[in-house]
Amino acid sequence: MHVVTDPPCDLCTALCCKYFALEIDKPTRPEEFDQIRWYLVHQDVVIWVQEGEWYLEVRNRCKHLLPDNRCGIYDTRPDVCRDYGDPEDGPCEFYADTLKFDLYFDSAEAFEPYMAKQLKKRKKRLAKRRAGRKKVKEQV
Repeated sequence: MHVVTDPPCDLCTALCCKYFALEIDKPTRPEEFDQIRWYLVHQDVVIWVQEGEWYLEVRNRCKHLLPDNRCGIYDTRPDVCRDYGDPEDGPCEFYADTLKFDLYFDSAEAFEPYMAKQLKKRKKRLAKRRAGRKKVKEQV
């Protein structure tokens, strides 16, 4: 049985070289939700959540990606490129039939219903907390 130890970059269409994703904080306050809305009004940007972690994905191909999908700076490529697809970190997109997301937003319009629901919950929690504090003050 053949064990795969490296991603098969020579068989791939360079999926990992056509975007980058940065972990971001889960939004909890109105200004944080608005920041995510702002990201999503830009072209080629998506927000996704996987295993509870939030990510900002920017779809922008690497300027060193050659027409044959090979790396133009392979010998001096950044460590993040060298480490990508390491079997210890989980499979790269080449091996994933479909990526699983907890949440996925590709536009501000897609995000707004989620944002409205979360901010409504927040407002209720804050109102309940304030009412509890008011009761405590009245009892003192």
